Amino acid sequence: MGFKESVSQKYAETFYEKNKDRLAQVQGKILQCKVERKTVLWIFHKLAATILVKPAGSRNIVKCEYIKKRWFKPVKFVQISQGHSVIIQGLKGKKDKKGKSKGNREVISIMNIRNLTNKTDLVPVNDANMKVQKVRDKRFK
Repeated sequence: MGFKESVSQKYAETFYEKNKDRLAQVQGKILQCKVERKTVLWIFHKLAATILVKPAGSRNIVKCEYIKKRWFKPVKFVQISQGHSVIIQGLKGKKDKKGKSKGNREVISIMNIRNLTNKTDLVPVNDANMKVQKVRDKRFK
């Protein structure tokens, strides 16, 4: 393993140890998607996306937010709309030291979106490492 791989592996391990209780993943259909793009003086670009997802097999609704700011280049975002099937990976809000929630504890800040309808990702993921799970029916053993 080279230096670059060892540094990236160490970074991934420390990130996981720091945020392991906050990691969240939601899979379901999009109920509502609102994407706002703002530009200040053709230099500073902001993107704020709010997505409401209804998880598969559940009654509740999960609110997810993606906020990105960039200088000089516009921010790219995945093409999604109502009814698309998605997997959203992100972090839940923080708790303070006394165990009380800070601000938006229920809101998930998005790190990656995988659109299953048109097979696109916000952050490209190597599909060779993905394992496909097949559920076998117990009657046919």
